[in-house]
Amino acid sequence: MKDLNHIQNFYFIGIGGIGMSSLARYFKAKGLYVAGYDRTPSDLTKELKNEGIEVNYEDNTAVIPSKILEDKENSLVVYTPAIPKDHAQFNFLKDKAYDITKRAQLLGMVTQKKFTLAVAGTHGKTTTTAILGHLLKETGAKVTAFLGGISEDIQSNLIMQGDDVVVVEADEFDRSFLNLSPNIAAITSMDADHLDIYGEKEELERSFREFAAKVPENGKLFVRNGLPLEGPTLGLQDSADYSARNIKIEEGSYVFDLKTPSGIIENLKFNLPGQHNLLNAITALAMAIEYGSPTDNDDLARALYSFKGVKRRFSYKIKSNHMVLIDDYAHHPTEISAVHQAVREMYPDKQILAVFQPHLFSRTRDFAEDFASSLSQFDELLMLEIYPARELPMEGISSAWLLDKVSNPKKQLVSKDELSEKIKSSGAEVVVMMGAGDIGVEAEKVKKALLHEA
Repeated sequence: MKDLNHIQNFYFIGIGGIGMSSLARYFKAKGLYVAGYDRTPSDLTKELKNEGIEVNYEDNTAVIPSKILEDKENSLVVYTPAIPKDHAQFNFLKDKAYDITKRAQLLGMVTQKKFTLAVAGTHGKTTTTAILGHLLKETGAKVTAFLGGISEDIQSNLIMQGDDVVVVEADEFDRSFLNLSPNIAAITSMDADHLDIYGEKEELERSFREFAAKVPENGKLFVRNGLPLEGPTLGLQDSADYSARNIKIEEGSYVFDLKTPSGIIENLKFNLPGQHNLLNAITALAMAIEYGSPTDNDDLARALYSFKGVKRRFSYKIKSNHMVLIDDYAHHPTEISAVHQAVREMYPDKQILAVFQPHLFSRTRDFAEDFASSLSQFDELLMLEIYPARELPMEGISSAWLLDKVSNPKKQLVSKDELSEKIKSSGAEVVVMMGAGDIGVEAEKVKKALLHEA
């Protein structure tokens, strides 16, 4: 493939994806021509169009922009593995011998010659990356950050404040993170996931070790305490090299001291609920300090306190004394248990209703017992049908099959159409909606229904 310096035009197939859209925004901000296709309009694709990026929604070669068709030599086609193999636009451009690359390879090229901080892990990487980007931005670093979610602080998945350092989410799906060349990296977790790609948990762990080996000798790899990897450790109330101590909750915020190898930073405040999020903050703080963020004034503490969160990561849709509605991306049993811990800590005396939309037939099959266990912790459960994403149905694997394994008797399989009414009739004061499919759209509908009722 040509050097990126020669590319004037970018065409993204799957431009509405969270990782694709941040790259599209990056090249548009660099003054280059950017366009793309996505299957359906979304808030994100509407925002891209508002920013001057052409987006089409019809898989038809006739709608590929003329700028791409007429300037093959200076155009790059970027695609996501989620597109179907018979995609007409993709196959047309491939047959015409366009330069074509995966999103992960492009991200690798963008970061190759830049000082890179990368966050990997089966859970926590999006929030950690967003906190880290925010900390560096707010303490004055010339940073570009590609985020795997929409930061509530900037209402975008791209921070652009200079080119001295790049922050990226290192995605293990499809071994994407092996395209990166990190100077400073962190691994937050290595729980089994994406077994449709990896087959066995051991293969996933091998991939994480390969990623860890990409950190150079003069770099730094941070690891959560207890993971079978070498490097400075991260933890809560433990012997880790970077550890939160004296943790308290005051007015809905965590207050804690951070133990580091060189001393204690006292009275830090952090506004996201849940100990999993507190560990994400410790990870981001350790990486920011290693990069050179100042700890001898209040800038780092102020930056941490001002972080507002990431959309669909424990996002409050309604927050009042008598009604709470939370929307979260949790789609793995470990993440569901983390959400449960957070919501119980914040609302210890209230009835908690969980709404869950399983994501992928293969993930539902592979972790059925763990899903059942994590979902049984809530006071009541409503389950939607499985969101298939890139998969075809699997015989015997369904939401009803999974629901049957849940030990809590207060459980129901519901359709999207009846969801709001079922939630209203439950009388629960706290409702948590979880999943990686289109349940976020349903959360918005539920919010309107509940507020209308109120």
